Amino acid sequence: MPLQGGQWESLTPESLSAPQRYGLAILSVAAALGGTLVLGRYKFTATEFPLFLFAIAITVWYAGPRAATLAVLLSSLSFDYFYTEPAYSFAITRADIPHFTIFVLFGLLLTWFSSVRHHAERELLRSRNELVKEVVERTQQASLLNLTHDTIFVRDADDVITYWNRGAQELYGWTAAEAIGQHAHALLQTVFPVSMDVVRAELLSTGRWEGELRKTRADGTEVVVASRWSLRRDDQALPAAILETNNDITERKRREEEVRALNEELAKRTTQLEATNKELEAFSYSVSHDLRAPLRHMAGFTELLQRHAASHLDEKSQRYVKMILESAKRMGSLIDDLLAFSRIGRSEAHRTTFSLQQIVQEALADVREETGARNIVWRVGALPTCYGDRSMLRLALSNLISNAVKFTRTRPQAEIEIACAEQQPDRIVLRIRDNGVGFDMRYVNKLFGVFQRLHAAESFEGTGIGLATVQRIAHRHGGTAWAESVLDNGATFYFSLSNARGA
Repeated sequence: MPLQGGQWESLTPESLSAPQRYGLAILSVAAALGGTLVLGRYKFTATEFPLFLFAIAITVWYAGPRAATLAVLLSSLSFDYFYTEPAYSFAITRADIPHFTIFVLFGLLLTWFSSVRHHAERELLRSRNELVKEVVERTQQASLLNLTHDTIFVRDADDVITYWNRGAQELYGWTAAEAIGQHAHALLQTVFPVSMDVVRAELLSTGRWEGELRKTRADGTEVVVASRWSLRRDDQALPAAILETNNDITERKRREEEVRALNEELAKRTTQLEATNKELEAFSYSVSHDLRAPLRHMAGFTELLQRHAASHLDEKSQRYVKMILESAKRMGSLIDDLLAFSRIGRSEAHRTTFSLQQIVQEALADVREETGARNIVWRVGALPTCYGDRSMLRLALSNLISNAVKFTRTRPQAEIEIACAEQQPDRIVLRIRDNGVGFDMRYVNKLFGVFQRLHAAESFEGTGIGLATVQRIAHRHGGTAWAESVLDNGATFYFSLSNARGA
């Protein structure tokens, strides 16, 4: 079937089968021989040499060197048979050997030259196809990179921008036409956290660099970016290009600066508060300590006056002396509580592991001595071991239990429950519940303050420091204290502490 049009352009040795290649060799030589014979009839001489060479060239070009070897052999035989004397025989005289040899060598040379050229053209075509494929692939990749809103650009070894995606345009304000060809660091006025030599040394040694950079937009505003660089090397392992991606972290850095400033201010205020608390504790301790001596004198001389002058005092004056003694006693209790409260803030906690069940039993033993014949139903649940200062926690539980005993005094049968409300590996919550008079939850915020009382002193004795002491002990143990109540329907106090070592 004859080849037409562009079929000759796509005809290659690889596209032909072996019979087709050798058939083309035979056909080409036959066509050349026929042409020479026809031209010879019309008195055209010396045409056999170029026509046979042309047949060899056609064969080697389209059928390859092996088929061309066959064409050289057939052409040589045809040349010898028809055009070498004696004609129409394969005999070769000595005089014909040079001509015949030149023809064969020329045919082989033409075969070699055509084969080399054909191979070079095939390689060139393959390289062109690979280049086109790479260009298409790179174009597709560039299109994909341009779809993202992330800032991506490429610069060469001299930091000149060669690629600028849409994300870079959105962040910095320059179009690709404006940015490409510009020196990246000069255009963006890049500010590095370290010297450029350090950055380049790391990039060359590892092929990567990451850090925070300050850059300037087209409108002059500054932006902070988290920048990542990747180095690409050429076939000789020399730096060829740098791919840089930037993420805008300006807002995050601003918030971090605000948080850092707030933390510094908080630390400053905390230091001031600690100093103030120490001064207040020292003042409280000093005042309480200094008040004890004159108070003892006042109480002592009042007792002497009552003892020696009672017979000379009327009933009203004796009542005055009694009120002085009671006030002095109350004042003494208040000073003792203040000193204990101050010591809790100043003393070092001695933490050990101990049983809460045991210190509750000890606190109950102390309280039972004061309850006398009162009808009290005690409900004590199973309590875990804990890690803390034993003496402090015993004081806190004693205060809470004494509080429950005191405010159930008006009940014909008091009911007091002590239990573990929550137990985690690092946290324990104790609950002390009673059926006493309770309190109004509107004033719950005052409950744990120093000298804060929700009931009249005439109804229930106390200095107003016990619950403040409980709260301070809870804070020293990484916990807190709080309460819930319904007026005239009992109260529940909670005491939490961290059970972790080092809390």
